[in-house]
Amino acid sequence: MNKQEAKKRVEELRELLDKANKAYYQDAQPFISDKEFDNYLAELEKLEEEYDLVDPQSPTQRVGGEPSSDFETVEHPVPLLSLDNTYNEDELNDFDRRVRDILGHDNFTYLVELKFDGAAIRLRYENGALVLGATRGDGESGDDITRNIKTIKDIPLHLDDDFPDVVEVRGEAYIEREAFVRLNEHREKQGLNHFANPRNSTAGSLKMQDPREVARRPIRFFSFDLLTDDTDAEITQYRKMKLLDKFGLPVCEHFKQCTDIDEVHTQIDEWESLRHDLPFETDGVVIKVNEEKYRDTLGTTSKAPRWAIAYKFEAEQATTVVKDIRLQVGRLGKITPVADFKAVQLAGTTVKHASLHNEDEIHRKDIRVGDRVVVEKAGEIIPQVVSVVNPDREDRAPRFKMPKYCPACNEKLVKLGDDVDWTCINPGCPPQVRQRIEHFASRDAMDIDGLGEAVVDQLVSEQLISNYADLYDLTKEQLLPLERIAKKSAQNLINAIEESKSQPLDRVIYAMGIRFVGKTVARDLANAFQTMEALMDANQETMEEIDSIGPKIAQSVVEFFNQKHNRKIVAKLRNHGLNLVMEQKQKASQKLDSKTFVLTGSLPSLTRKEATQLIEKHGGKTTSSVSGNTDYLLAGDSPGSKYDEAQKLDIPILDQDTFLDLIDEKP
Repeated sequence: MNKQEAKKRVEELRELLDKANKAYYQDAQPFISDKEFDNYLAELEKLEEEYDLVDPQSPTQRVGGEPSSDFETVEHPVPLLSLDNTYNEDELNDFDRRVRDILGHDNFTYLVELKFDGAAIRLRYENGALVLGATRGDGESGDDITRNIKTIKDIPLHLDDDFPDVVEVRGEAYIEREAFVRLNEHREKQGLNHFANPRNSTAGSLKMQDPREVARRPIRFFSFDLLTDDTDAEITQYRKMKLLDKFGLPVCEHFKQCTDIDEVHTQIDEWESLRHDLPFETDGVVIKVNEEKYRDTLGTTSKAPRWAIAYKFEAEQATTVVKDIRLQVGRLGKITPVADFKAVQLAGTTVKHASLHNEDEIHRKDIRVGDRVVVEKAGEIIPQVVSVVNPDREDRAPRFKMPKYCPACNEKLVKLGDDVDWTCINPGCPPQVRQRIEHFASRDAMDIDGLGEAVVDQLVSEQLISNYADLYDLTKEQLLPLERIAKKSAQNLINAIEESKSQPLDRVIYAMGIRFVGKTVARDLANAFQTMEALMDANQETMEEIDSIGPKIAQSVVEFFNQKHNRKIVAKLRNHGLNLVMEQKQKASQKLDSKTFVLTGSLPSLTRKEATQLIEKHGGKTTSSVSGNTDYLLAGDSPGSKYDEAQKLDIPILDQDTFLDLIDEKP
């Protein structure tokens, strides 16, 4: 395949994948399988890299590059104002009266939209291409999170149809209910705290430094406002919603034009009963004067427009009786009190228990066994106990007191550092053992296919393993007597365990389940220390010299390897032949030692992959974005914005010939 043929195939793949993304995420009508999508994406990525055809608008750019140390601040050309809230019919009628008084007539309509409980963001398209994504911030300015925004598959990288030269879009990023539950289940398996609600998890995800991690979060997007330089003077909010849809941006189907405030009230009643059946979280509706021409007359206060208001639904609550307060042991030993109560219907589901988080929270609300309590779903997702109905009654049970010993293994509980949580630090604690093994085998860790919760439970119960290193002692004959394990599945599991030995060092570090060590930190530790031996012997001060490692993480890693039990496990992993040393790439020279390059544009005779290999061969490294830490920009034809950024920061810019001279290589 020559470059011309590759370019044609790349264009075909981009068009196909863009259509597939829209069909899956916006229309809910997928026409290819996930596997087919992944195969086409892999083919596209390979062709773009091999023939230097990378484009910022390509579907391959949905997952960003290296983590960023910070976000630049961008000014909003039109402020992103917040909305005043109202909670009852009388307040909403007052809003309507104020609008009519200011305008001096009632020759206008309202548009009613669902209010999404997520994070407000702004998008900017120039000549149809997405060039900026930003947070709301303080309303006047926000953070440039473009790389993270590009990972949200709902958001098109290029607009459809006949769009204006410059398009500003306002909208809300959110996480659907079921996806939020799965996200929390995943965090629990990792030993991390639950997110309190979808809104917090969405906002937190968008501000993560590593766009690859953002891409793994199930973030969706709805657009609800449109700003252009050539807007029709008679434009309405209803027409804007239709244009957003026409341009290929996702729009929630629940918006309605209303002739007067009475019709608005009717629509609110209808949507309040509908909200529990929606796949996403909504905490109310937004009412806007539909005709944009009246908005300047209505004006704004210092923080909110006078032409729009939010009507907030009341959180659905129920009362029930606390039957018991039991303790749950997490993967890393965290003890979480959980209230079990008489089943109650809440927001369309049956609720039987709720996390009480920690001992301090129980005492703050003074929750006791036998109490009648008010329960609601935080963000309509997570059940929580709001308060005790009658805390002054005389026949209450004694105040809750956290036991001194672990409910699972009877070891003494401790508080680590300034944590409010009690923790069991016994490495042999049965619930921890099971969860640690599950984490070790998980897809992002050692990726041992077939080692799910049920199989792990059997292996531990039958005393075939007591920690994750024991997995490598298992034989096919030991597996066959287990329930639902046939000859083929037993052999497949043994093969998967054997194959996991080839996982790189950073995966092994992550799989070990060290507190506060996620995938990114594990990768940084592996790159910094190169061997498990060096990591185990490092002190806290040495560890903190790594940019991404703070005192809390460093202390956790040092304490982990100071435990004899963990050192024995590492020794066993080493004896079984796991990969505990970073793969060393042969370097031709140290001419580029510790130098960081960014590549942009098309080089005359080198592909991007070949240029990257040459940089690494001579001791340098590459990143995807220009920053103050960049030493050189290697630029070819059509370099784009990276070239301008490098000039602004006075970063040396090399062409291909100068670069090859620098490393004494021939073209």
